[in-house]
Amino acid sequence: MKNYLLLVLAVLLANNVSAQQKREFRGAWIQCVNGQFQGLGTEKMQQTLTYQLDELQKDGVNAIIFQVRPECDALYQSSIEPWSRFLTGQQGKAPSPYWDPLQWMIEQCHQRGMELHAWINPYRAKTKGTTMLATNHVGVAHPERCFSYDEQLILNPGIPENRDYICAVAKDIVARYDVDGIHMDDYFYPYPAAGQVIPDDQQYRQHSNGIKDRGDWRRYNVNLFIKQFYETVHATKPWVKVGISPFGIYRNKKNSAIGSNTNGLQNYDDLYADVLLWINNGWLDYCVPQIYWEIGNKAADYDTLIRWWNQHAGGRPLFIGEDIERTVKNADPQNPNQHQQPAKHRLHQQMNNVKGTVLWYAKAAVDNTGNYGSMLRNNYWRYPALQPQMSFIDGKAPKKPRKVKPVWTSDGYILFWTAPSAKKWDDEAVKYVVYRFNKGERVNTDDVSKIVTVTDKTFMKLPYENGSKKYVYVVTALDRMQNESRVVKKTVKL
Repeated sequence: MKNYLLLVLAVLLANNVSAQQKREFRGAWIQCVNGQFQGLGTEKMQQTLTYQLDELQKDGVNAIIFQVRPECDALYQSSIEPWSRFLTGQQGKAPSPYWDPLQWMIEQCHQRGMELHAWINPYRAKTKGTTMLATNHVGVAHPERCFSYDEQLILNPGIPENRDYICAVAKDIVARYDVDGIHMDDYFYPYPAAGQVIPDDQQYRQHSNGIKDRGDWRRYNVNLFIKQFYETVHATKPWVKVGISPFGIYRNKKNSAIGSNTNGLQNYDDLYADVLLWINNGWLDYCVPQIYWEIGNKAADYDTLIRWWNQHAGGRPLFIGEDIERTVKNADPQNPNQHQQPAKHRLHQQMNNVKGTVLWYAKAAVDNTGNYGSMLRNNYWRYPALQPQMSFIDGKAPKKPRKVKPVWTSDGYILFWTAPSAKKWDDEAVKYVVYRFNKGERVNTDDVSKIVTVTDKTFMKLPYENGSKKYVYVVTALDRMQNESRVVKKTVKL
């Protein structure tokens, strides 16, 4: 009986490995607006983030979406906006000892083979809990460009200068930092609050452009911004990915024939965010709808929504925003003895346009809530994955690595290689994939179980034992869009 169970377990693991995609966006949101870093101090915050990144790397995460601008402020050195209170406890106060969290996170993520996407909230200028703004905050310097709503302060999307302002902030980040992406979440016009009215009568009179319907005009304002934002980022650095994470419902079927069979708040009607227009016009590089509900939710069923987005948002890489806590809190309707992680994973695999997942939120995975993190690292994300290809930005592979050679050093047996030559950004190798095969085994770089590492280094320490067994190591180069070069093989005795 014991041998039979071991055989079943081996078969399950083998099937799971074969089901793993070689290319998959495996992201996690690290937010500051919940106050998890506020007042920690430099050393403690770095320790906390180091631990989180180490655990997420073990879980198979290959991209971090790090919140750096929650309320027209900065978790990085900025000459445009003040330091965030979510960093130091007081808006406008620099961290002491001084450090730049965004720069530090870029370095830490790249060392671990992860991408770093800088996450900004475009229009929100003050959250409910903020009581004091710095003197150089846009809400103090230009109160006429903001409006109050539900104890928040919002940059008015109907004022053209605000589009220019947000784009200038994004350009500043992209120009000065080696970010892999820049990311916006679901906050465009504010979420509706009972008894509250958006005070934009004056702007509508001044800038209506002949648009008769107020809702259409608000969507027009956001559309103009999204287009300008996308063009600004790519004009600054063509390889930086623009990602948007909208609320999980585009429209309900009762409001539109194209809508989903749901009954909840809507991007299009309530937040004035026409996400499908942005996708169809190519104004974003990836979309991460926040499908935070459980399978079987009466108002917004996860199964219904992932199928809807798979059908309607396939014009750009589609990743699913996944709520860890809600996933593990609810039982699988088809298997009440387990939570919904396995069922949701199966749905991901069935959707031909779903190219990845982003975890809400990182700390829940780090804390292994409901054993979610263990399932990732031991099963679903057991082996590394490259990023999904974005040939609409760049689809050409770099040249292969040069001078691949094992060398004995004082630090042990090291496999070295040299970067290939490059003339432009889209030729340049920035990372490398190292595979290992047994001698005589067919070299199949689509077999994810053969990936040893994805690294930005040009060397790797070999696990030397006694020199009695031969292995074939394969090294490939990756450019900024993770197009992969041809292979270089080297037989090594370990």
